[in-house]
Amino acid sequence: MLYSMTGFGKAVTELPDKKITVEIKSLNSKQVDMAARVPSQLREVELELRNRVATGLVRGKIDLTVSIENIGPDTNQVSLNTQMLESYKKQVEEVSDKLGIGVPTDWYQVLLRFPDVMKTETQTELSAEDVEAVFATLSSAIEAVKAHRRAEGEKLEAFFRLRLDRISALLADVPRHEGERVARIRARMEEGLQKLQGVDFDRSRLEQEMFFYIEKLDVNEEKQRLAQHISYFDETMREDDAQGKKLGFIAQEMGREINTLGSKSNHSEMQHLVVMMKDELEQIKEQVLNVM
Repeated sequence: MLYSMTGFGKAVTELPDKKITVEIKSLNSKQVDMAARVPSQLREVELELRNRVATGLVRGKIDLTVSIENIGPDTNQVSLNTQMLESYKKQVEEVSDKLGIGVPTDWYQVLLRFPDVMKTETQTELSAEDVEAVFATLSSAIEAVKAHRRAEGEKLEAFFRLRLDRISALLADVPRHEGERVARIRARMEEGLQKLQGVDFDRSRLEQEMFFYIEKLDVNEEKQRLAQHISYFDETMREDDAQGKKLGFIAQEMGREINTLGSKSNHSEMQHLVVMMKDELEQIKEQVLNVM
């Protein structure tokens, strides 16, 4: 079975006074390339968070976001900033005396409009239970990414099988042109010899050379190997530990056989089939990069 490197997972855990949210996004990459955004309360365990994600997801360009929202009634304590109020009141009185204008009759209404006169004290320390809840939420998000990757992998399997079936169908159409191809090659060679007036040649030797030449253009081995590679690609997709790199190597071998088939074809219809095979194979190669 195939797993795509593309996936998204989100998990949320609500505690009596906190809401923990973990989001993980993954795209294709040759190795683990991770960017993490975590609250300052989790700096001490950030490395462990990263390690667990890397172990669980193996490969990919990964974005990890962890957020902790305080939701309890006593988590945020608001108080007046007395020192700031005193400073603002003193400055207003000095300006009043300097400009000769009266002081405010309602000090609270004036002073509370100034910035930073209210202090919000937010609980920043996390208990051991809170940290464990973060790790549990992270595990759930990782499993969600894996499930998404598997769903995307099923789409890739269907995509690859469709392309493999098309290449197989094109390959099966090659023999239809082979007999005609040999006849055309022989006819061209004999036609060229007829144009050589007054040249004496050994007919049996000519037949032998023509046989060797046509034998070099034989594509049976290429057809057999390409068919084997197609079968091997399909078998590999069905394995429990199917790997994108392995599929990439098989696709490269398929490309070699298709290229050799094209170079030997010496026939317009066969070359047209080869071009269509290459088009299908290129689509396979592009998507193989997304496979785990």
